[in-house]
Amino acid sequence: MASDFNILKQRIDEELARQDLAGQPAGLYDPIRYTLDAGGKRMRSVLVLLASRLFTDDVEPVLPAALAVEVFHNFTLVHDDLMDQAPIRRNQPSVFSKWSPNHAILSGDAMLVQAYSHLAQCDSSHLPHILKTFNKAALAVCEGQQMDMDFESSQEVGVGDYLKMIELKTASLIQLSMELGAVLGGASTEDIGALSRFGNHLGMAFQLQDDILDVYANTEKFGKKQGGDIVAGKKTYLYLIADQLSNNGMQSKLHTAFFSKELTDDQKIDEVTQIYNELKVVSQAEQKMQEYYDKALSCMEKISVNNEKKQDLLLLADRLMVRDR
Repeated sequence: MASDFNILKQRIDEELARQDLAGQPAGLYDPIRYTLDAGGKRMRSVLVLLASRLFTDDVEPVLPAALAVEVFHNFTLVHDDLMDQAPIRRNQPSVFSKWSPNHAILSGDAMLVQAYSHLAQCDSSHLPHILKTFNKAALAVCEGQQMDMDFESSQEVGVGDYLKMIELKTASLIQLSMELGAVLGGASTEDIGALSRFGNHLGMAFQLQDDILDVYANTEKFGKKQGGDIVAGKKTYLYLIADQLSNNGMQSKLHTAFFSKELTDDQKIDEVTQIYNELKVVSQAEQKMQEYYDKALSCMEKISVNNEKKQDLLLLADRLMVRDR
């Protein structure tokens, strides 16, 4: 699997490297090249190709859609880092911290235009479907991001609200990757639907894993500052479960640490993490993550291709669920 994934990832990297981003003004194009050259897992774009390979051996006609998803995903990261004031992305300064907030806004906007330019190169017979699907997912990501920001100032956020938010912000793009690959690969309506649902459930499991890794992963391995969600005041699944499980005294301690303006970032991370540990919230998050992953596997069983063809996609899905801490 590793070599097969790397072959497809390399294909994506080669296509991105061919893009003409040496234009003027440099202040617009340099941050775009910087972002795309920073690496990343290319997970979503590779998922597009793997989904198509369930139904066709030729991934070349699918590459424009894979590039569209990759560039769109990176556009959202450039803007998200600015909104979250996250200084690090993939172990290097984020665009707004290296250049300026205005650079991040404008270069991100240009990346969105480029994503649609890639999408327009797909087979014209599929364009009505994939444009509608892409637009729906792109809007869902925006809706999810707004909900995420709203949650920071709201005291009435429940676990159900959070799960809806990550379905929009994170799972919708993984769901899009699977559906685009299936459509361009020539899948039946039933198989497109099953793969779309597979992507939705996998995306939910992936984000819950991200919530865990944000607190417990090594910064160098994770590529983002450890405890960044705590510092940003993001009410993740871990926080909401801790809030649910804690008694009055523990809840007060959680709120005091989580919303403190006096504690340093490291002190806040340490105190909140200690409460998470005492309440064993990680096991709750892992259980929920496994529920979604099992649902994803159930959807994969319904796809009408032989099991051998499914192995690369299933191995990648499994790899996403066992990322190192």
